Amino acid sequence: MNFNGSTILGTEQLGKLYEFILLGGPAIWAISALSVAALALILWKIWRLAILGAWTGGTRAKRAVALWSDGDEEAALDLLENRRTCRAVLARAAMAARHDMTLDEDSAREETGRVARNLIAGARSGLRPLELIATIAPLLGLLGTVMGMIAAFQALQEAGSSADPATLAGGIWEALLTTAAGMAVAIPAAAALTWFESIVDRLRLQMEDAATRIFLRPTVNGGEPRFRAAAE
Repeated sequence: MNFNGSTILGTEQLGKLYEFILLGGPAIWAISALSVAALALILWKIWRLAILGAWTGGTRAKRAVALWSDGDEEAALDLLENRRTCRAVLARAAMAARHDMTLDEDSAREETGRVARNLIAGARSGLRPLELIATIAPLLGLLGTVMGMIAAFQALQEAGSSADPATLAGGIWEALLTTAAGMAVAIPAAAALTWFESIVDRLRLQMEDAATRIFLRPTVNGGEPRFRAAAE
């Protein structure tokens, strides 16, 4: 019995949602599509940042940098072997650049910076579309409201002196639905965007700190390339 009641309630809610979309017109359809896109982007971004190690704290990379600072380069490099998190990838790239005899100090820093920029670009992927959704969703809602108000006042003008205020009020609240829908999509999208940007900024600062610590200490073996055999 409870199952049937919940089924009926779910059907009624879907019916009200469909009616809501119909009342809002084309603007609501566009905002609904943006809401689906925003949810997909947020979920994908969380998954992507998890792969990049955004919430691991960079424990392994910190240990590797500490070993490097203590002069144990072999152990530091072995600790970062086959790691895919952005901190580990950047630390290993910086260590590899320090060991490459074909690169001077400035060139090694440039190579490390190139890797860091690519990693940050990968971490920021998907933020521009989310920013666009947060910007245009309320604008679409406002556009739908303006179009609805125009239609409502046109109907009022055509009715003349026999116009029913209730009809006008109904047209106005239907038009305002699109503004509410646009804000309902834009607010979570903007909040998620700010959260993701703060995570990327933290990753960038941590990678910069690791690279700086790696370059502050001279290599033990005077720059003997460990990676030449692998490259050849």
